[in-house]
Amino acid sequence: MPASSVSRRQFLSRSAAGAAAVTLGAAPATARAAASAPKPVLMHAGHQHDHSEPTLQALAAFGVKNICSGNLSRDIAKDWTVDALTRLRKHVESFGIKLDCVPLPLPSSNITRALMPEILLAKDPERDRAIEDIRTMIRNAGRAGIPMVKYNLTFIGVVSTDPVPSRGGAMSRAFDYAAANDPGPYPEAGRITEEIYWDRIAYFLKRVVPVAEEAKVRIACHPQDPAMPPGKGWRGVETVLGSPAGLRKFLTIAESPYHGLNFCQGTVSEMLQKPGEEIYGVIREFAGRGKIFNVHFRNIRGGFLKFHETFPDDGDVDMPRALRAYRDAGYAGMIMPDHVPTIAGDPTRQKAFAFCFGYIQALLQAVRAEV
Repeated sequence: MPASSVSRRQFLSRSAAGAAAVTLGAAPATARAAASAPKPVLMHAGHQHDHSEPTLQALAAFGVKNICSGNLSRDIAKDWTVDALTRLRKHVESFGIKLDCVPLPLPSSNITRALMPEILLAKDPERDRAIEDIRTMIRNAGRAGIPMVKYNLTFIGVVSTDPVPSRGGAMSRAFDYAAANDPGPYPEAGRITEEIYWDRIAYFLKRVVPVAEEAKVRIACHPQDPAMPPGKGWRGVETVLGSPAGLRKFLTIAESPYHGLNFCQGTVSEMLQKPGEEIYGVIREFAGRGKIFNVHFRNIRGGFLKFHETFPDDGDVDMPRALRAYRDAGYAGMIMPDHVPTIAGDPTRQKAFAFCFGYIQALLQAVRAEV
């Protein structure tokens, strides 16, 4: 074979190998560029607390198209039949708004004001009857076309100390553990250790999560607001849902894609020593696992055991950065205002909430523009 032919083949072979090497070398760079590119924005502004006609009219004007309804009673025959829930959904939809969620009668009240105290107090046979009612509520929500319910599993409710002045003289909810006066255990509950609390949570979840799966209704639990010191708790209750570690453990009980969190960003920030540094990783973790079903988008100053609430643009958490963390993790649910400060002359906080809706809508628009 002529030398020139060998040389040409070698040249062509080496050229092809070189081209392949260049192409293979480019792939990681392309992958890196794709990974760093902004993700699509799947989330949207949402609302909670109230589904009255004036509120729905205002929300429609604000461009808010998804809500959680206001509170419903524990009376199945009144609020939780398929017909009653369907009427509620159609009422909301008549304003061009989707009813994404309804609250179970397990609100953030302490155990003395709870609508269904027998569940956490483990009063039998009343507990089993109440859980069966919850199971019926979830089934009927699914039959009525409502894809999610939210709830709390708290003994102590939302604990606060005296309000503090915030921006412009607005008054904000605050909590300072060192200044708080713990009145001691509830007589109804007694001492609730971590073991007792987890046992009662597991009892509830193992009976409710399978029904949520059957009905294809997501159940979203709110964390404990605020967190309390481990080993001390509050009113004799260890706040097991008051830390990221506790929320991780909670989600492993009866694990299911229908079992997740009503993720109050403000409450989770209150669990952290440095929320302005730590909250973004917590968001990415739980949203990346598909465990954030709802977001209460609020801000605080301070952190674990001492904080006060703020308007969303006035706290320690970088809210645009937080919103990008939800986006990058693929979160696709509601971003809702929550716990706004009280402005003078605005006792029902309508102006404060309107500000928060505008802030959220503008932030979503800015994040969408990055894609």
